[in-house]
Amino acid sequence: MPHEDLRRRLESRLPSTLELLREQVGVNSFTANREGVNRLARLTAAQFESLGFTAAFVPHTDAACGDHLVLTRAGNSGSSQTVAMVSHLDTVFPPEEERRNDFRWLPEGDRIYGPGAIDIKGGTAMMHLVLSALAETDPQAFAATRWVLLWNSSEETLSRDFGRVCLDRLDPANTLAALVFEAEGRPQGTPCLVVARKGRATFRLTVEGRGSHAGARHARGANAIVQLGRVVDRIAALTDYKRHLTFNVGIVAGGVAVNRVPHAATAEVEMRAFAPEVYRDGVQSILALAGTGDVRSPADGHPCVVRVDLMEESPPWPRNEGTDGLFRIWRSAALELGQSLDGEERGGLSDGNWIWDRFPTIDGLGPHGDNDHCSERSADGSKVPEYVDVSSIVPKALLNTVALRALLAT
Repeated sequence: MPHEDLRRRLESRLPSTLELLREQVGVNSFTANREGVNRLARLTAAQFESLGFTAAFVPHTDAACGDHLVLTRAGNSGSSQTVAMVSHLDTVFPPEEERRNDFRWLPEGDRIYGPGAIDIKGGTAMMHLVLSALAETDPQAFAATRWVLLWNSSEETLSRDFGRVCLDRLDPANTLAALVFEAEGRPQGTPCLVVARKGRATFRLTVEGRGSHAGARHARGANAIVQLGRVVDRIAALTDYKRHLTFNVGIVAGGVAVNRVPHAATAEVEMRAFAPEVYRDGVQSILALAGTGDVRSPADGHPCVVRVDLMEESPPWPRNEGTDGLFRIWRSAALELGQSLDGEERGGLSDGNWIWDRFPTIDGLGPHGDNDHCSERSADGSKVPEYVDVSSIVPKALLNTVALRALLAT
């Protein structure tokens, strides 16, 4: 069997990898828990110290967030050939939710449940396992490479700040790859790496009408809720599944009382798309809905006015040659190992969205699990919280290590 020595080394390291993961899962690192995020950053830096990494804690531009973590290990003889690895520190679970649902480190058969077990502390554990194995089995390649490991402290809020941290510390001319350790997908049952992700934009719609007494002066009013309803219908009609373009009206509010024609209404909308040109078309389509509305006061024609504000953007990560080149290396390694591997275009976002256009980037290098962002467990077992599949760790680490060897050899 190919690479059997490497496989045995990885299996022997699995208990220490799970202990590393247990320590990480034991730290609440909810995005808004600044102290917990910073505690996890310090723990992570200590865990990687034996591999020769030095730590830098980079303050977030938002003082409410914890520090980003950057670990570096210089290549010998001043080598500038760089490989970046990306993970994040934060999770979506506040401390009170973990306590309420008794959500904690819990092994059950092949699964280990716990906050961040798969999103993304399992990815951090995978990084440590792969680098440890590479240092043991190919010490020359490990030592010759400049390694830059980056952890986002606020990935779950899609912070643009971390993208700047990456770009400040990586040189496009010397960076062979940016490897993102989000969880492995299996949408059709076959392990997948992420080769593209949708971009995301959010919008706030504000409709200004004219209030009036709903009984005595109904005709004088210009109903903002009615106007917003018409605009919402137009937004829903912009979804085009053939172009992988979706709009979701997620929040709607308006009015004060049922005896008053509402003078104001608001909605919040999310848009997602893979292709940059489709993304741009979608943004322009919703912005074009701003202006004078078609709902008017029957008494004097006073119109509702629609305002559309673009709130946040995360750029699309489309299929590209840099990512496809890395996928070919990983797929070749999978074939060599007798493993199956496909590429997945994933609708969710990751830190890869910020950097794919500067460095060859691939995602989904973490282990497999499921139910990320879920902490509940139902009595009948139909709902279980986030977990990692222990049996996925060694095969994925084997694939990552063999592929990394091939990458460094090029």
